[in-house]
Amino acid sequence: MNQESYRILQVEEGATDEEIKASYERLKAHYNEEKWKDGEEGNNAARMLGKLDAAYNEIMESRREQQKNTSGASSFEAVGDAIRANDLARAQQLLDDFNERNAEWHYLQSVVFYKKNWMNESKKQLEIAIQMDGSNTKYREAYDKLKSRAEYRQQSGGAPNTNPNPDPVPGDEQMGGNWCTQCFSFCYTCLCVNCLFNLCCNCH
Repeated sequence: MNQESYRILQVEEGATDEEIKASYERLKAHYNEEKWKDGEEGNNAARMLGKLDAAYNEIMESRREQQKNTSGASSFEAVGDAIRANDLARAQQLLDDFNERNAEWHYLQSVVFYKKNWMNESKKQLEIAIQMDGSNTKYREAYDKLKSRAEYRQQSGGAPNTNPNPDPVPGDEQMGGNWCTQCFSFCYTCLCVNCLFNLCCNCH
């Protein structure tokens, strides 16, 4: 945030929205009167009116964006909690309620699709997440793991393994990401959604 904007409005950065608006309206009323004066005084008042508008809009837009990001992060946590509880209907409902769908949204949608065993849809959502945020290692690691598991399934005949205790995928430990000892034995071809997307035991 540009501190100059707060200086122009004569408020502290910790001021409430109401305090900022009150100061903005007070100063605007003052300079609206001053602008009719002759000479440099009137010209300066006209310039200050423009600066007031720009400063007020900048501050309020920044605060709206910050509030939206905070709310979005909280909502993403709720989606993650629903996924970990295996409440996919709730997770999908929360995702559907989002107005803006950023990279993290597509990542979480990929997790839901994966848990539904919709591998192609899951892969597509991860690809979108990577396109939107190519520097995010979490998305890329999940995508690489998903590809490896898809390739392993094809090599092993293509049929999903329904055995609750299948053999681990060869080379799983080299697929990227950290593996906790509590969930390592569950990180298998079909049942490894937690480790695949780093959702178990807060593995990151």
